[in-house]
Amino acid sequence: MRVFVTGATGFIGSRIVPELIAGGHEVIGMTRSDAGERSLAQAGATAHRATLEDPESVMAGVEKADAVIHTAFDHDFSNFVENCEKDRRVIAAMGSVLKGSDRPLMITSGTGMGDSGDGRPASEDICNTTHPNPRVASEIAAQALLDDGVHILVMRLPQVHDTVRQGLITPYIQISREKGSVAYVGEGANRWPAAHVSDVAKLYALSFNKGAPGTRYHAVAEEGITARAIAQVVGAGLNLPVVSLSQDEAQAHFGWFAMFASLDMPASSAITRERIDWQPTGPDLLTDLKNMDYQAAAGH
Repeated sequence: MRVFVTGATGFIGSRIVPELIAGGHEVIGMTRSDAGERSLAQAGATAHRATLEDPESVMAGVEKADAVIHTAFDHDFSNFVENCEKDRRVIAAMGSVLKGSDRPLMITSGTGMGDSGDGRPASEDICNTTHPNPRVASEIAAQALLDDGVHILVMRLPQVHDTVRQGLITPYIQISREKGSVAYVGEGANRWPAAHVSDVAKLYALSFNKGAPGTRYHAVAEEGITARAIAQVVGAGLNLPVVSLSQDEAQAHFGWFAMFASLDMPASSAITRERIDWQPTGPDLLTDLKNMDYQAAAGH
């Protein structure tokens, strides 16, 4: 298949591209830069210049493809709500090209959208459009396309990690460095799911064209690591004290990050593993956090 990958030079997309090529697919990779074009050529992919700010440029890439994997996202979390709205617009634009065909569009979302609200791990068979995470906009856009007959698939991500990046934990480390302490809220019992980036890339490549329209996948290797456990490892890495904060104190300490700091977000991938032969083998989150170079991270 000819697969158009948005975010093809990004943290996850750059791992998906070689997985697809190894699987015999032709890849068209979206990039916004000359450097991105060079890296895609070296990987064996064809580059397509486009930006999220220009949905028509993205649509032109979709027109060339048999299937689309959408991983591009503006990860400026301090402007998260607007960036989620931008993602909604791009998903709607891509879907408009695919309407009337059976070409699949796999969008990316967060595992929180599978949260039933009763403390059970988030599940693939739930779509909670009232979840406080603004990323729900992506799934609302996908549902609208599904209702219009577009072959939508959804990949929901936990904290995707290696020893350089760890999803929301990356800005958490930066905030901790700036504040001089590593904090969690209350007892720090709230949990975050996780998966190594190599395992996540494999799941995209295995599932992007499988499943009935509306199928959701959870790229979850670990159902939930407590905020306190994360804080303890980060505190050791930064050589900073680990402290517990009240909800009121957390707002002042974390700023924009406070909306995430106390969320309990365990997630299951049981249904995904029934559908797809996916066995995560990468390091777990705490191992990657223990092995990261905190001095080098300070330069990012």
